[in-house]
Amino acid sequence: MNIAITERLELMPSAFAGGLDVWSSQDGTAGSDTYDGSPYAAIVSADQDFGSCLELLKTNTTQKLHWMGKTPIIPGCYLRISARVKVVSGNLPDVQISGWAGEAQDAHVAGLVEVGPTKTLEGYGDVVEVSAIVGTGARVGVDMLWGLTATYGHFGLTFTGPNGSVVRIDDLRIEDATDVFLRDMMDWVDVRDYGAIGDGVTDDSDAFTAADNAANGREVLVPAGVFRLNSNVTFMNRVRFQGSVSMPVSARLALTKNYDLGTYVEAFGGDEVLAFKKALQALFNFTDHDSLDMQGRRIELTEPINVQEVVDNISGYAVRRVIRNGQFNVVDGPAWNDEVVTSVAKYSENDAKVLTNVDNIANIAVGSLVEGAGVGREVYVRAVNVGAKKVTLSQPLFGAAGTQNYTFTRFKYALDFSGFSGLDKFVLSDIEFQCNGHASAIMLAPDGLAFQVRDCFITKPKDRGITSPGGGCQGMLIDRCQFLSNEQSMRSQDRTTIAVNVNANDTKVRDNRVVRFASFGVWNGTGHLFSGNHWFHGDGETDGIRKAGLIFTTTNPKSTIVGNYIDNNFIEMTNEHDATPDFNSEFSFGGLTITGNIFTVNDVAPWFNWIVIKPYGTGHYLQGLNISGNVFRALNGSIDRVDHVDETYASLDMNKARNVVVEGNTFNLVNEPIFNPLSFRHTEESDSSSWTVDTEKKLPFGGMTKSMVGLVPDGKILRSSNTHVVEFPYTSLKQGSDQDELRVKWSVACRGTVHLTVRMDTPT
Repeated sequence: MNIAITERLELMPSAFAGGLDVWSSQDGTAGSDTYDGSPYAAIVSADQDFGSCLELLKTNTTQKLHWMGKTPIIPGCYLRISARVKVVSGNLPDVQISGWAGEAQDAHVAGLVEVGPTKTLEGYGDVVEVSAIVGTGARVGVDMLWGLTATYGHFGLTFTGPNGSVVRIDDLRIEDATDVFLRDMMDWVDVRDYGAIGDGVTDDSDAFTAADNAANGREVLVPAGVFRLNSNVTFMNRVRFQGSVSMPVSARLALTKNYDLGTYVEAFGGDEVLAFKKALQALFNFTDHDSLDMQGRRIELTEPINVQEVVDNISGYAVRRVIRNGQFNVVDGPAWNDEVVTSVAKYSENDAKVLTNVDNIANIAVGSLVEGAGVGREVYVRAVNVGAKKVTLSQPLFGAAGTQNYTFTRFKYALDFSGFSGLDKFVLSDIEFQCNGHASAIMLAPDGLAFQVRDCFITKPKDRGITSPGGGCQGMLIDRCQFLSNEQSMRSQDRTTIAVNVNANDTKVRDNRVVRFASFGVWNGTGHLFSGNHWFHGDGETDGIRKAGLIFTTTNPKSTIVGNYIDNNFIEMTNEHDATPDFNSEFSFGGLTITGNIFTVNDVAPWFNWIVIKPYGTGHYLQGLNISGNVFRALNGSIDRVDHVDETYASLDMNKARNVVVEGNTFNLVNEPIFNPLSFRHTEESDSSSWTVDTEKKLPFGGMTKSMVGLVPDGKILRSSNTHVVEFPYTSLKQGSDQDELRVKWSVACRGTVHLTVRMDTPT
C-alpha cells in the first residue's frame, strides 16, 4: 500500500530551488518567519554531492527548517521523513528530523514526540542521512507516535549544538513507509516469504514450519499452487489454504488451530476422502483436539476406510477421540465385495476359541464371519496366525468338535477399526452411514473399552450395522441411533442383516430405533442394559414368520430389558456360544429382567411366542428370571402363549426351576396368559376326597406345580350330609401327565371352592 498512489496524495515537499518562502525558520505554521530573503540561507545550484541544495548558516542554538505545507496524518499509514546533510565549514552541529503536530482547527497538539533520533555531524564534507518515521500506531520503529488526534504535520529539520556552522541540505523527502509495517499490520504470513515454492515437487516442509514459527498468532496463508510436504508438519497457528498440499501417505499434517474437515478438504485440493484420512492421522497424533468435526460434510466412499492402516504409526489407542457431524455415502464398486474363503480346520472344546490346522489360512481376514456345522450365530475371526495355521475366534463353537469345512466371509465396512490391537473411548457422534445396500457400517477393534455410537443413522447396511470381532465392544454405548435395514421389503424369514453383535460385557443400549433387520442383535457377555429402544421386524405377510430380534447367547446374561417396544419379533435366550453346552455347575438360564416393555405382534400364526429359551445342551433349568409389568398385545388374530422352550437340542429340567417371577403383565389376545406365582380359584362341584386341580397351562415355560404357596377355602367346605368340614387339606403337587396339576386331599369326600397360589419354581 502507498497512499501517494492509492489516495493520489502529494507527500513530497517542494524543492528548495522552488523558493524559500515556503520554508519556515520556526514551526512551519502559517505566518511564521521564512528563509526567503534571509542572509543566512542561499541556494547552491551545483553541489558535487547534492546538485541543487540549500546552504544554511546556523545562527541559533536551536534552528529549525520546516516545510509550511500540511502533510496529512492518516490512521494506519506511516511516513518516513529524510534528508541528506553535510557540514561545509565551522562548528559541527547535531541534526534531527522534527515536526509540528496540528489538528483539524490548526491548533497545536501538545504532548507528542515531535523530534526523531539525533545525529551528530562529525566531519566536513561527510554526507549524512537523517530520517524518522511518524505514524498513528505504536509499532516498533515508529519514532514519532502521534496517535489519532493529529491530522497533519509540518516537517523538516532541527539543528542544535554550537552556532557558526555552515551546512548544506539536500531536498527534504517525505514518503509512505507503511510497507515497512505491512507484515505486522496484516493478520497473515505467506509461506512463500519463507521459501515455499509450490511447484508440487520441491519439499516445502521447512518453509511451512518457518512461516508458522513467524506467525505468532497470525494466520498462515498457503497461496495458489501445489506445495509438496515430505515430512510431518504441525501448524500452531490458523492456516488459510488458497492452494493445496501433497504428502506421502505416512506424513501427517496437524492443524491445531482450525482442526476441522473443511480445512483439510481445502488443504488437499477438494479430495474429501484423502482429507478425512489426513485429519484422522492428526486426530490420533495429538492435535490438541479430542474431536474431528466433519462440519456436516458428506464423503463419497468408493472403498472401506481401514482406520489403523491410515494411522499406521499406532497399533492401539486409549485416549478419548470423537468423530462427529457428517455423513459417509457408499458408492457401489468392487471394493465392497465380500471376501469368501472356504477352509478345512480342526476344533477342540479344550481350546474353545481356536481353530487349528486351518487350510488356506493366508486368505482368511480378521473380522470374517465364521459359518459351519456346530457354529453359533455371529462368530468372527479375532486373530490369524499364518505360521501356526491357527485362527482365534470371537466365541466358542457349540458342536463342531473334530475336523470339518468352514466358510469365512469378510464383509466390508465404511469405517473399519479391526486393524488396531485395541481401541478405548472412541466416539462416533451425529454421523449418518448411507450404506446403500453396498457396505456394512462399522467394525470395531478386537479389543477395547467404551466404544460409543450416539445420535447416528446406520442406513441400509448390506450385511451388518456394527460388528465386534472380539472384545472391542466391552462397555459399548449405543444411544439414540437409527438402524434402517436394506431388507425392509423382504419377508422376515428371508432377511439376513443384523444390526449389532456383542461378545463382551456391560453394554448400554438406549433410545434406539431398529427397523426390519433379520435381528436387532446377538449379545454374549453379561451386564447389558436395554432401555427405551424400539425394534420392529415385521412384514406384510398374513400368518407370517417372525424371527428373534434380541438374542442372548449366554445362559445367564445378568441383564435388564426395561421400557422397550418389542415389535414383531421375540427375545431368545440360548447357550450356542458354549463349547460344552450341557449343564456343568454353572449359572443356568435366567439372570434376566424383562420389565415394563411393550410387546406387540400382528398377522402371525398362533404359535408365535415373544420369549423363547433354546438350550443347546441338557440339564439346564430356569434360575433368576423376572418377567413383570409388561404389556403383551397381538393384532389381527390371537396367539396361544407369550413363552416357549425350543427343544431342538434339549429341554429344560423344570424340577430345578427357582426364583422365577412372572407377574403384573397385561395380556391382550393371548389365549394362555402366564403367571408365577399363579393364584386362581377352583370349585369342586361333587363330593370327592381328592380334588384334581388343573393350572390350565398358565405356569410359564411348561412349568410344573412345584411349590404350594397358599390354599384358602372360599366359603364352607361341605360333605355329603351338608355339614361343614373344618379340617385343613393337604396337597400333592406335580400331578398329571405334564405335572402341571395338583391334588387337594381331604379326609372325607366333600365339595366347595378354594383359592390357591402355586409356583412352578422354588422361590429362593
